[in-house]
Amino acid sequence: MKKILLLAAVALTLASCQSKTNKNTDATTPVIDTAEAAAKADSIKAAEIRKVDGPVLTFETTNYHFGTIEKGEKVSYSFKFRNTGRMPLIIKDAIATCGCTVPEVPKEPIKPGQAGELNVVFNSAGKTGRQDKVVSVRSNALNSAIELHLTGEIKE
Repeated sequence: MKKILLLAAVALTLASCQSKTNKNTDATTPVIDTAEAAAKADSIKAAEIRKVDGPVLTFETTNYHFGTIEKGEKVSYSFKFRNTGRMPLIIKDAIATCGCTVPEVPKEPIKPGQAGELNVVFNSAGKTGRQDKVVSVRSNALNSAIELHLTGEIKE
């Protein structure tokens, strides 16, 4: 009885492993799902339209290395950017990783082709050693999540 059950299980396993082919199609001819292809084409067209029509936030640099400073000094830097898109750019928020870093965002929309600045002040009081302070910038741009870095070293 055990042998019969074992043989039946092996036969079912082998039968389920056989590939199923459609007799009406050649095995070398790829099958194209037209609905899926049309959906992909529509999403690509929509993405291209958004790229052309939306604002694009382009920073000159996303990292400022302030070098070596004394403990308690303040470092200030203006990250320069440009709206390289075709619609007004609105910087919604800039959030620092800690309270020692304070970003100041422009209040007014940046028109296409115009430049702006995002000012950041870092207070090194209570800090020592290597530092990498991150400011996350959120905007209505197509590349809306950008991180800015202030890096350097603080000596006692």
